[in-house]
Amino acid sequence: MIVAMQENATEEQIDDVIEAMTEAGVGVHRTTGSSQTILAGVGPTASIDLAQFENMPGVEHVHRISSPYKLAGHGFRPEGTVVEFRNGVKVGGKEIVVMAGPCSIENREQIVETAKRIQQSGGKFLRGGAFKPRSSPYAFQGLGIPGLELMREAAEAHDLLVVSEVMEIAQIEPMLPLVDLFQVGARNMQNFNLLRELGKVRKPVLLKRGIAATIEELLLSSEYILSGGNYNVILCERGIRTYETATRNTMDIAAIPVVKKLSHLPIVGDPSHGTGRRDMVAPLAKAAVAAGADAILVEVHPNADKAASDAAQTLYPDQFDKLMHELRAIANAVGRTL
Repeated sequence: MIVAMQENATEEQIDDVIEAMTEAGVGVHRTTGSSQTILAGVGPTASIDLAQFENMPGVEHVHRISSPYKLAGHGFRPEGTVVEFRNGVKVGGKEIVVMAGPCSIENREQIVETAKRIQQSGGKFLRGGAFKPRSSPYAFQGLGIPGLELMREAAEAHDLLVVSEVMEIAQIEPMLPLVDLFQVGARNMQNFNLLRELGKVRKPVLLKRGIAATIEELLLSSEYILSGGNYNVILCERGIRTYETATRNTMDIAAIPVVKKLSHLPIVGDPSHGTGRRDMVAPLAKAAVAAGADAILVEVHPNADKAASDAAQTLYPDQFDKLMHELRAIANAVGRTL
């Protein structure tokens, strides 16, 4: 259930409603926008008489949430969520943010050169995998925490933020001081124990859609993080598995406006994994911006053809720079900046 308070509701009135909701047996999640406070009641609400809350002082209206996701739904934050980072970077606002870097952190020279080129082209995040979940146990598995320390050093030297994938609960604590944004990969989208733990931290989480997940399943997975009190969640469309063989995955561009309609959470487009082909990254990145994506996530490597992982879908720095110029034009055309 959603209880929308009046714009001039006092803190005492809000506290009274929270107390009444708690006594009714539901958990309460509060969010305050620019004009009003929204209280989301999560739990057994079907038998609750909404009239008891509608008549309380300071309440504007009350309604039940029909969707299975209660906190990810648009009604919890009608104005939309804007996830704020240091250096004034915001995901979900007017500016489209670009996150770029290699699939895997390989060595100091590689990550420092990449950070330099990302900054020069206007990127805001340095991405890179320290722990790599690979289909084959014989493929490069990443450098672990030492690699993440290299990326943090390179990012700070070039005024970039860091996004990297967390694969298990035990990695959260050592990664906390080294990343600005935790990434949950497609394979872990329904690792609910990991999601619950990320709900307890107060650091933003980028949640990727699973390769066979519906949009509803993606939003329900985000609910695990949100229900823990971490409301700084960013979703990611990274392609789904279909019967098509011309591309590695099928990037579902339609998922972007669908998520924007159903949820208040920002969404990122990942054309690198969405296609698996270098020549298709730019067209799909531009399509994602036009469709309403709040950020773009792409793989970039100084020597892309010899990247330790995902070489076929990785851009060279010059290609990335050209893409950034093209994305700015499209962003302007849809009333946004980059």
